Amino acid sequence: MKHTEEWLIVDGYNVIGAREDWSALSLEEARHRLTTLLSEYQSTTGRRVFLVFDAHRVPGGATRLNEQRIHVIYTKEQETADQAIERLVKQNKAPGRRIYVATSDYLEQRMVFGQGAYRLSSRELLEELRFMKAAISRKIEESKSGRRTLGQGLKGDILRTFENWRRKK
Repeated sequence: MKHTEEWLIVDGYNVIGAREDWSALSLEEARHRLTTLLSEYQSTTGRRVFLVFDAHRVPGGATRLNEQRIHVIYTKEQETADQAIERLVKQNKAPGRRIYVATSDYLEQRMVFGQGAYRLSSRELLEELRFMKAAISRKIEESKSGRRTLGQGLKGDILRTFENWRRKK
């Protein structure tokens, strides 16, 4: 069976807007939180993540950064995130690559779906992120409760030898 590479392209401000509890945050803090969550998501799912924001810095060219191991793209002046996302999908669709686009913009969902990408609403992505965080928390708690020691699992004679070394006998 052929391995499928998966990409997730996220309309950043659309997803931020779907998080009601982030409305009191500065835009910079909300972007940082989303970037952090998506970095964890990329690590746990193996999907390559691209986070797209409408231009915000200086008028001019587009900016591409690698923040927390994900690709963060700020569009060029007079270009919307939707346009950049559509271009990313169009230029990067390939056999063996499955591209998901996270946005709640209905027109954008239809456009990328028409280009062969899979659509994911902002709320669906946020729900996936919430489940991911819960699963990580569970694993941490399980590892704490079943904490292993260095000597655990060693046979008696080997453990005695190490203990003698430790005590300098």
